[in-house]
Order: sequence, then C-alpha cells, then structure tokens
Amino acid sequence: MKMEWKPEQEGLRQILTLLKESQSPDTATQRAVQQKLEELNKYPDFNNYLIFVLTKLVSEEEPTRSLSGLILKNNVKARYNSFLPEVAEFIKRECLSAVGDPSPLIRATVGIIITTIASKGELTSWPELLPALCQMLDSQDYNVCEGAFGALQKICEDTAELLDSDALNRPLNVLIPKFLQFFRHSSPKIRCHAIACVNYFIMGRTQALMLHIDSFIENLFHLAADEDPDVRKNVCHALVLLLEVRLDRLIPYLPNIIEYMLMRTQDAEEGVALEACEFWLSLAEQNVCREVLGPRLPSLLPVLSEACGIQRWIESDIRPRFHKPRSHTIKHNAGAGDSNMSGGGESDDEEEGGDDDGSLSDWNLRKCSAAALDVLANVFGADLLPVLFPILKETLFHDDWVIKESGILALGAVAEGCMGGMVPHLPDLVPYLVCCLAERKALVRAITCWTLSRYHTG
Repeated sequence: MKMEWKPEQEGLRQILTLLKESQSPDTATQRAVQQKLEELNKYPDFNNYLIFVLTKLVSEEEPTRSLSGLILKNNVKARYNSFLPEVAEFIKRECLSAVGDPSPLIRATVGIIITTIASKGELTSWPELLPALCQMLDSQDYNVCEGAFGALQKICEDTAELLDSDALNRPLNVLIPKFLQFFRHSSPKIRCHAIACVNYFIMGRTQALMLHIDSFIENLFHLAADEDPDVRKNVCHALVLLLEVRLDRLIPYLPNIIEYMLMRTQDAEEGVALEACEFWLSLAEQNVCREVLGPRLPSLLPVLSEACGIQRWIESDIRPRFHKPRSHTIKHNAGAGDSNMSGGGESDDEEEGGDDDGSLSDWNLRKCSAAALDVLANVFGADLLPVLFPILKETLFHDDWVIKESGILALGAVAEGCMGGMVPHLPDLVPYLVCCLAERKALVRAITCWTLSRYHTG
C-alpha cells in the first residue's frame, strides 16, 4: 500500500516564510522571493506543499493560503504536463476535498485550480471530476454546494463546447437540468451561479439547453424581480442572449420583457442597468423592433438620455464586472462613448466629481445608452424626433452642466440615423453648439466637438 504524502516540517516552514515575505510591499523583497519560488520548482513535490498550505493549513491566514494556491495555479498552467503522476493525483484529490472550505476565498482559489487542471487535461484525464462536483451540488452543507457551483461555473465558462461533445459523453444532458433545479434556491449566490452556468450555453444553441428552453425562460421570469443585483444582472444577460438566438420563444412575452428592461435600465445597481441597456442594442437588430418598440419610445428615450450622464458623473468609480461589449456594440466605443475624451492638463475648476481614467476605455452605461440611441435612430429615423425633441429642449438648455452635456451627447448619438430630419434644424443647432465650445467645463467642450463632427457632412 502506497504511503500518503506528508510534508517535511522544515520545508513547510521555509515555504510559509516565502509566502509571507512575498506579500511585502518592497519590490526588492518580492523579486528575491519570486526567484526562490522559481528555484523550488526543481523539487518534484514542491506543488504538493503548495496544495497542502491551501487546503490543510487552516491555522494560517487566508491571504497566505490563497497565495499558495495561486502560485500552484500558475505552475499548473505553465508546467502541468511535467508533473509526476503521483503529484498530479495528490493535487486533484486535495482540490476535491477542499471544494467546500468554509472560506469563500479558499473555495474560489480551489475552483480556479480545478478549472486550470481541467483545461490542461481537457477534462478527459479527470473523468471523476464532473460527477463529483455534480453530486456535491446536492450537499446540505452550503459551503460544499457553493464551492462546487463556483468550480462548475468556471468550467462552463472555459470549456463550454467540450461539455457538449461526444468526447465526454455530453455531460450537459445531466448538468443543464441540474442547474435549472437551483434557479429557485434560497441562496442568492447559488441562484446566481445556476443562471450564469446556463447562460454560457445560450449562444451555441446547445441541444441540452434547447430541450429545456421553456423551463429556462419560465425560471428566468420567476427571478425577474430578485432582490439580489447579481441575479438580476444574470437574468438580464440571459434575456439579451435569448433575444439574439431564440427570438421565436420570446415573441409572446416581448411586451412584458420590454417593460421589464425599461425598469432594469433604471436599476440602482449600475451593473444591472448596463446589462439591461444591452437589450436595446440587440432588439434594434431584430425585424420586429419597429413594431414592438415604437409605442414605448416615449418611455424609453428619456431613460436612455438620462443614462447618457449617469455612469460618467454619478458612478464613475464603478466599472462593469464579468462584461465585455459584444461585436455589435464595439463600434460605438469610438463614437458616442469617447465623449469622455478630455484628459489631463485641466485647470482646478474642472471635474468636481473627479476623473476615473479607467472609465475612459471601459464599456459602461453611458456609452451603452449612447450606442442604443445611435442604433435606434437608424431603425426609426426621423420618426424618433417627435419624441426626442422635447427631451433635447429640456436638456440642452439646462442650467446643470452635467445634464446639458448628456443632452449634447444624445444629440450627437442620433445624428447618423436622424440626419434627414435634423437638417432643417441645423441652422439653429450649429450656432448653439459653437457657443458650447466656450463652456468652462472641458467635458462639455469635448462632447460638443464630437457632436459637431457627427453633423459635419463635408
């Protein structure tokens, strides 16, 4: 019978010392530690020590344990194929034993290692992994259930296509119905994991999901008003994706979905509002857009116009998580979104609200709202203007420069689609915009330049 691996106490002490020193703010210390850690990779069981610290040394501080796991993750990523078989097996066993660690940080770190190993072996070399995680979902221990879901979510994100392949005997046939069972779990974290896992399979029209599409939609509607913002965000994301690939299933519910997305675009949580705002971009690409959205323009346009100012000025320190603009929105980053193009060198009277440089390039609610106005203007053309003009009249001449700036952005956003209807008004609009170039606020001047460029016809 093979002896179970045990760490040598002196080796364990040295590694713990290095892990703690690596958290020093001193860069010279960090470089020295990094060099020593690299040298330790020459020892075959070094990675055993790392997983041992992560999963077994509960007396150590969580950041130290987690750091040990992240170093192991990097080693797996860089050299897993050169691990001794017994080392690889030991790490796998320890990971599965620690999926339900009481610490959320440790559970997440374990999940990252599991996913990294799975991606290296394409899941085929770890056949017991998915059945084990699936079984853990039914645990009465919340930590075990949440840890297993966290790992499964990472696996679904990284290997969605493989999970629907014959190479693994199509585990999604079991996993999708299983995930759907947890949409109504008492824990918002579990509900969030369950929706996120299923969402990864919408765009690929995965057969296992398509077989349960009606149940999926029904459960999404049940969670529409969930008190947890992350759950609402995932519900909005699911509906946006379904609009793109299964419009046929949403048609009967579109009026209600539009009302829901109107409400969510005004959600107090900016991340939820951003996901909901993506809906208008997707709906604009559908043939039914004019028919279903036309009657709701008087409600929608004020919301989008107001949102053009929200992200930059009120929530400029909040960046969207887990979100990248899809291909149909990227083109707008260089247009409406870049109204935030003024940079450094401004006088002290600029930007009372502060300037978060990171928001200049991030896809955010402001940019998404302007992009939505852009695409809707291309759908509705001059028909948009009777609804838009009262909004512009109120915002363009507002005393609050923030509201005024958002109105100028909205004016520029609709330029392409509404050009024909705007031409008669340009003799008044252009002088107004030229006057705005003298505004004290740099960001008003910047967006005015962009808006003028949108109406420049050569």
